[in-house]
Amino acid sequence: MNKSKPLPLTRRRLFSRAGEGLFGAALTQLLCDDFFGGTSALGSETLPHDQGALGGHNLRPKLPHHPATATSVIQLFMNGGPSQMDLFDPKPTLNRMDGKAYPGNPEDLGNFGTAGIGVMMGGRYQFERHGECGMWMGDPLPHTSKMVDDLCMIHSMWTDHPNHDNALYKIHSGRLFMGYPTLGAWTTYGLGSENQNLPAYVVLSDPLGIPKNGTRNWTSGFLPQVYAGTPFRPTGSPILHLKPQYEQPSPVTDTARQLLRQLDEIHRQDRPYQPDLDSRIESYGLAARMQLSASEALDLSRESQKTKSMYGVGEKPTDSYARRCLLARRLVERGVRFVQIFLEEQPWDSHVDLGPNHRAACERTDKPVAALLQDLKQRGLLDSTLVIWGGEFGRTPTTQKTGDIYTGRDHNMQAFTSWMAGGGVRGGLSYGATDEFGHKVVENPVSVHDFHATILHLLGLHHHKLYFERSGLEERLTGVEEPHVVTDIIG
Repeated sequence: MNKSKPLPLTRRRLFSRAGEGLFGAALTQLLCDDFFGGTSALGSETLPHDQGALGGHNLRPKLPHHPATATSVIQLFMNGGPSQMDLFDPKPTLNRMDGKAYPGNPEDLGNFGTAGIGVMMGGRYQFERHGECGMWMGDPLPHTSKMVDDLCMIHSMWTDHPNHDNALYKIHSGRLFMGYPTLGAWTTYGLGSENQNLPAYVVLSDPLGIPKNGTRNWTSGFLPQVYAGTPFRPTGSPILHLKPQYEQPSPVTDTARQLLRQLDEIHRQDRPYQPDLDSRIESYGLAARMQLSASEALDLSRESQKTKSMYGVGEKPTDSYARRCLLARRLVERGVRFVQIFLEEQPWDSHVDLGPNHRAACERTDKPVAALLQDLKQRGLLDSTLVIWGGEFGRTPTTQKTGDIYTGRDHNMQAFTSWMAGGGVRGGLSYGATDEFGHKVVENPVSVHDFHATILHLLGLHHHKLYFERSGLEERLTGVEEPHVVTDIIG
């Protein structure tokens, strides 16, 4: 009589025999407690901050390097390159030279080649001073202009490349090439999340399409995938399959999930130093937890009609952007660490007909952006939420020839304007300056690395201490050249 050798009791066999039965779950719970001390792959405890050697990659909250003024970020990214001299940085000299030849060397404009350079082009809009601070703003932004006393306007941004792809990689990841973690990924790697039932890093893209460079704008690069941005669907339900396929008593569900967490931890302990495994376990756990809480967070019907009207929900052309701004507020209100809102492709890229094109982009975004600032402020959230507005570069003071048309501006990497609000920055401040044409930075230059180091500083992270070991190198968001935190803009 042949006696077959008993099969080893593997995780798969345990589940096939115990199933989801309450008795099997209870028995395994006791065994896990006996042999593994009740360890859990998930939790909400605050962990010490040692980014050189994390014991596992997850989204549990971590201590910052120093006291933070901001605990969350909403990045309103304006893909394509808004024109600084038309919206924020008025130049009377440029206006007086409208239609005249560029007085300098066209090669100084900073783009590849000079064949398409036209004549000087004055500002397309009227400017007025606003607020107690007297900040200048163009007339396509009537709603944002009411919030200028909360804005820190940085006129002296500059970057390293005049092409969209490379400039986008730079502003999001600090490098000119693809494959590096973005600012949002570094933030969640460094700080985790206050809410374990929602993604730490959420991306709200446009129903009209994804932005230039697509998912590379929110990639985790060489960081574990758990730190990548989670895109929510722009139409219909933001997240599919939130509702379980079948209902069962809560105690059974809770016990089964606790059992699974402990079995995952056993599996993980036998396979150390595998960040992909950590990320997969964390992602599956987050998906399960989201079934319990995400539906409430994403339900805009819970907002009053007054609030929705303030944002422009249900109105044209603001409805889509308004919904995403309102959703961003609901997410940071619930502890989400980093939220990005994108437009489709690159609507600010106005090589032709800049006047009507920029005005159309402002009509879509101006009212929702101002409402977001106002809403955060009245709820006491603006102090701890850093709001960032800007694109990847600016525009030239000259027109660009497109066929026989000279009605738009080309890319300008040597100067552009971004603004911040909340999160510890000084409101009502205009920082830095450009030359008389708005072409080059002449006062208090702010590089992209400086920009990133300042954002990290506001979040309680030191740009040098936040690193990831890869191939013997300590990789950082801010690269190898020492950046400068722009302390003058911090309140």
